[in-house]
Amino acid sequence: MSETEIGYIDYSTLNVDKNATYESLRDRVVLITGAGQAIGRGYAHYFSAHGAIPIIADINGENAERVKQEIEDKRGRAMAIQVDVADEKSNIEMVDKILAKYGRLDVLINNAAIFSQITMAPFWELPVDEWKRAVDVNVNGAFLCARAAVHPMIDAKWGRIINVSSGTMMMGRPNYLHYITTKAAMIGMSRSMARELGPHGITVNTFWPGVMQTEVERPSVPREMFKTMTEMQALPRQGTIHDLAKAMMFLCSDEAAYITGQGMIVDGGQNFI
Repeated sequence: MSETEIGYIDYSTLNVDKNATYESLRDRVVLITGAGQAIGRGYAHYFSAHGAIPIIADINGENAERVKQEIEDKRGRAMAIQVDVADEKSNIEMVDKILAKYGRLDVLINNAAIFSQITMAPFWELPVDEWKRAVDVNVNGAFLCARAAVHPMIDAKWGRIINVSSGTMMMGRPNYLHYITTKAAMIGMSRSMARELGPHGITVNTFWPGVMQTEVERPSVPREMFKTMTEMQALPRQGTIHDLAKAMMFLCSDEAAYITGQGMIVDGGQNFI
């Protein structure tokens, strides 16, 4: 299959679709965790191309700097920060750096998660330490990051928080119980946050991306599995970063101001609710 068919994007030559323009995103400061690679990297490119300032937050500082440079090479604005989302102090320091430079923080996309390198096995065979690490990063990380990032949004009486789940959660996919469980937690987290933050003008939604291949190797997911999952969709093609990023931008824009506590599934019709 071609790169287009499998959804892989060469970010060095990525041509962003500017037809999906949300003027309200211009100059917004958008914090994207796990943006040093894969889908988060694509979000950063898209937001920058539409006038926003993406904060590329990643545990791998070199990756974050690389994405920042990619964006600046295209005359965009960006900031790179090394962060461990599972660490409370690291999240607080990250937000302090953002506010020191820009004086605002408008959008948080809780995208960071452990998935690509996890063990695939029946739950009774999963390493307990790996279970704990998945919960620590995927659930606690989203909570701690939102906890640190929400204060400037409350002060501004405007904000967007997107907690990234996964289409695999809808399937109850076997042998990924640690990942599936943490991604199911995003739904409850978003709904409760939406109730608490609505009076402050902040919306909170869950984003469920479907299957997509990226530059990140996934030892537990053979290429044939991607083909099988794609064939299950109503739209029988693999999604690309263009499909995901344009939907993500909508949720973060003024156009989605009356949408909160909801889940957006962008998976080509693999899962219906």
